[in-house]
Amino acid sequence: MDDSVCTSRWGVTVWTVALFAAFMAFGFLFAGGEPVAVAVAAS
Repeated sequence: MDDSVCTSRWGVTVWTVALFAAFMAFGFLFAGGEPVAVAVAAS
């Protein structure tokens, strides 16, 4: 059997989630958290 057909994509998934979390964290830090508080209060 050829193992390259059924390769795991967990590495790509982890990197994608990590980058998304980093962008969210930087956005939160640079925005001061105020837009997040407004969005939570509005919902």
